Amino acid sequence: MKGVIFDLDGVIVDTAKYHYRGWKRLAEHLKVEFNEKKNEALKGLSRRDSLIALLGYTPSESRIREWSDIKNQFYLEYIQEINREDILPGSLRLLEEIRSVPDFKQALASSSRNAGTVLEKLNLAEYFDAVVDGNEVIKAKPDPELFLKAAAKLNIKPERIIVFEDAASGIQAAGSAGMRAVGIGKLENLSGADLIVRDLSEIDLAKIKKLFIETVVV
Repeated sequence: MKGVIFDLDGVIVDTAKYHYRGWKRLAEHLKVEFNEKKNEALKGLSRRDSLIALLGYTPSESRIREWSDIKNQFYLEYIQEINREDILPGSLRLLEEIRSVPDFKQALASSSRNAGTVLEKLNLAEYFDAVVDGNEVIKAKPDPELFLKAAAKLNIKPERIIVFEDAASGIQAAGSAGMRAVGIGKLENLSGADLIVRDLSEIDLAKIKKLFIETVVV
């Protein structure tokens, strides 16, 4: 194993509440029913796919752009409140541990187009050797494009990488990329993961390496 790739929302930082408020406000604007259960289904999806899932149909491209932009403005408004308390348990400890190991790399790969803004506001960018966000990919998860681009930036073969994800689509994307995956969250949502933990406080580099060794296919 040569490196790891972290998703951002729900893995390192709790931005889910800000996205939820943004989608909820848009749903009220469009007079569409929306609740926390429906919000769960949006995890890992691009902004476009999230809008379509929220609506239950595919509107015209002009409407998609208009409504997606409105939601993004709502989100950017709310994200101004983000602070270090929104960093999830165990995240900083694990990022620091991995960064301290010579010749071992870590990347951030997020479907969000605002990942850079979040990293900057929380002073987290320094931990990553590479960052790929929604502005750099065409295909959303479960397509593996996001993770493959991150692997390319790290200059590490996909099979030498473990991904940390909180969404079923992300776990599927990691598998399609030929990477192992650690799911963050509940078993029923992440059944395809090689290992599932509640949050990053339950894992360290030794456990990650052990997982890699145990799941190597000879």
